[in-house]
Amino acid sequence: MTHGHGPPTGHAGSAHRWRLAIALVLIAGFFIVELVAGLLSGSLALLSDAGHMAADVVTLAAALAATLIAVRPDRSGRRTFGHYRIEVFASLLAVLIMLGVAAGVVIAAIGRLGRQIEVDSGPMLVVGALGLVVNLVVLVMLHGGAGESLNVKGAYLEVMADTVGSLGVILAAVLLRVTGATWIDTAVALAVGLFIAVRAVILAREVLGVLGQAAPAGIDPERVRADLAAIDGVVEAHDLHLWTLTSGMEVATVHLVVDPDRDPHPVLDAAQELLSVTHGIAHATVQTEPTDHHGCLEIGW
Repeated sequence: MTHGHGPPTGHAGSAHRWRLAIALVLIAGFFIVELVAGLLSGSLALLSDAGHMAADVVTLAAALAATLIAVRPDRSGRRTFGHYRIEVFASLLAVLIMLGVAAGVVIAAIGRLGRQIEVDSGPMLVVGALGLVVNLVVLVMLHGGAGESLNVKGAYLEVMADTVGSLGVILAAVLLRVTGATWIDTAVALAVGLFIAVRAVILAREVLGVLGQAAPAGIDPERVRADLAAIDGVVEAHDLHLWTLTSGMEVATVHLVVDPDRDPHPVLDAAQELLSVTHGIAHATVQTEPTDHHGCLEIGW
């Protein structure tokens, strides 16, 4: 006997779409300012931050598009979970963009080593400070959704890394004015590039965990199995599978061997309530089996 629910009807990303939209407008507008200032001042630190802001624009646009596509109904009949996982792929795009920007900045910084570069610290300081303000505003807006949506978290980490870049630009500008050492601009750009790469790797681990259908973070499969097996009337719980469809959508399937003298309906209800209330898994398919049923043992995976 099986008991389950239909496809999920909501997701964490769509609830924070407005945050992504406002962030996109602010970041896109300031990117143009920073790019022009970087070209005029000759600052690699400023250009690296502008490049990172360009990555922010693409990432935020992809994240926003993903929240719109995710809620579209599937008319093909083949996407039984709808388009919800598109948000995870948007997060993967954020990872690739962050790695690309980091590689570009590091390569440019290495190419400048040992060369005398003319850098105007005035525009660096002004634009770096303005960039810091813009990034902090965007961070505050995205913070509320970063803990609920992997898609929003990817955008949040992008802007966080850009905030560090703005701080680096300000630091480089101040030190450059005080010491006149232009290598500081290159060193800060190199540090920003490495920081971006580290943040990208951290996000990549989460994204690949979802795409690899690993058990959701914070949910112990053995604990879930033990809790299900402890339900009154359950003889054994096996073939338990746990994975994340997209942010806020954990999914489970499990087979429960039920005592033949017990009514399976209360067992199903107890299992669904346990998975939803105790473990936060709202979408679960539970199959009950009599003790003399051995068909699923033939499956090797």
